[in-house]
Amino acid sequence: MTAFLWNLLLALAWMALTGQFTPTNLLIGFGIGYLVMALVSSAFASPGYFLKVRQAISFFLFYLWQLFLANLRVAYHVVTPAHSMRAGVIAIPLDAETDIEITMLANVLTMVPGSLSLDVSADRKTLYVHMMDIERDPEHVRRQIKEGFERRVLALLR
Repeated sequence: MTAFLWNLLLALAWMALTGQFTPTNLLIGFGIGYLVMALVSSAFASPGYFLKVRQAISFFLFYLWQLFLANLRVAYHVVTPAHSMRAGVIAIPLDAETDIEITMLANVLTMVPGSLSLDVSADRKTLYVHMMDIERDPEHVRRQIKEGFERRVLALLR
């Protein structure tokens, strides 16, 4: 947490030096601060911070790509009304254990067009997700969610 605060302080210093107090300039300052901290990483005792930042960026890019693909699938179904969709509810066994892990996974899946998190089982071992279209077998969709979304959410939060 200390490394993040240092990074934020460097970003604010960057904004003060440039005289532009905009979100874009804050992001640029954060990136420059991250690079400076990485160069002098021996002074910062938390190498885990640099890994978490890379994981967060990787997760964000993965999520944007999945969002793009889901929007294309929804658009395809809108322009081809004769195409028959196979909607369904899929039970996904969870490796996520804490409330924050389950909540983040459920929210990320809900924000992707064509899917909606419905419920978590009483023992918190299964997440039920409604899919607008199960293109292949349910096992393929389940594997995509587990290997894509859940794996990245757990790596980010653990």
